[in-house]
Amino acid sequence: MFGAGWLNLGSLVLGLIAWILPVVNLVQRNKADHRNWVVFSIVSVSACAISLCMQIFYTNHMVKLEDWSALMDTSSAVALIATILLVVTIMLNAFTVVVYYGER
Repeated sequence: MFGAGWLNLGSLVLGLIAWILPVVNLVQRNKADHRNWVVFSIVSVSACAISLCMQIFYTNHMVKLEDWSALMDTSSAVALIATILLVVTIMLNAFTVVVYYGER
């Protein structure tokens, strides 16, 4: 499928996209045309989900290689970072929803 390096890089890029899109939504909320905020939020949550999925694929790749030492060294950090990614993405998008529904 993908090389392990591409899985990690893709996961990082998608994680950043998951955080950047809600911030863009909030920065542009005073613009005249902000009808696309729902699309941005859906893409943000989707990017987060795909990023987490890529980490699962990476873990699966390490299991297939039987690289137990790499798994033991990185599993706690990956779990922590995945949790932070998910929580921050949810909070940013929830804040976006509150801001946009408050403007109605």
